[in-house]
Amino acid sequence: MPVTIEKQEWKGWPNCWSLSNGQVELIVTQDVGPRVMRYAFIGGQNLFKEFTGELGKTNEPTWTLRGGHRLWKGPEDRYATYALDNSPIEIETAADTLIATQMVEPETGLQKRIELQLAATGTEVTVKHTIWNRGLLPVEIAAWTPTVMAPTGLGVTGFPPRGTHPEDLPPTNPLIMWAFTDLTDPRWKFTRKYLTLQQDPANRNPQKLGHWNRHTFGAYFLNGEVFLKEYFPTPGMAHPEFGASFEIFTNQDFLELETMGPFMKLAKDECLTHVEHWSLHKASLAAITDDAIDAALLPLLKK
Repeated sequence: MPVTIEKQEWKGWPNCWSLSNGQVELIVTQDVGPRVMRYAFIGGQNLFKEFTGELGKTNEPTWTLRGGHRLWKGPEDRYATYALDNSPIEIETAADTLIATQMVEPETGLQKRIELQLAATGTEVTVKHTIWNRGLLPVEIAAWTPTVMAPTGLGVTGFPPRGTHPEDLPPTNPLIMWAFTDLTDPRWKFTRKYLTLQQDPANRNPQKLGHWNRHTFGAYFLNGEVFLKEYFPTPGMAHPEFGASFEIFTNQDFLELETMGPFMKLAKDECLTHVEHWSLHKASLAAITDDAIDAALLPLLKK
């Protein structure tokens, strides 16, 4: 079935766009954003979180979480990162591709775009993020792409290949903590090759960790399905926040899978790009062990 792109109402927003190949669909809002609000098998659960009280609304005076997938300026700061995305955006379509472009942010002088290219068969989506500097002065920023996942699932990410001592002496990657990170929290589970984080609506305490991996990936298991996002950073380029290419966060409402690109210095009208690869699969996790995670994820990851 060829990829179809159609305009439609969705959850109270009159101007949304669906991108579908008959197996999966994505929903992008035009009334706010750019935001990808749904990615799901046709007729299936939305693995992205929806804040129902914030759907269908526009032009709020403060930044609004809403859910879904978004593009942020990294590293995080209270002003520039939370620039408003509550107004209408431009949508362009071509064959298998939908392009959602925000107006220039008056707070930052940045302009953001999310481009989705859906495979004709299967579930794979190539997600290209672009940020332009439309201001007069140079800026040094990174692309940061949080995907807000629906409650009660399990987030998984993997470390670079493990080795042995004393054969492998150099360090392989940072493991990055925040002031509120608590490794005694029972939602964290660590194996030799992976770390996992359980989303628990009964636990109000936020948790977050970050790391770097040349094959960066985050997976989210929920109700017999798994969402997978992958990113391939260029070695040697400086990433923000002690070198993070991936960050995972949870609170009582949702879990986020986040990739982060390297620092880029942009003169006026220059841009950076950051590409993720998404896929959806029917899969469950038998246990939180290396063998079980290998069995569930290794056949799905890009080689």
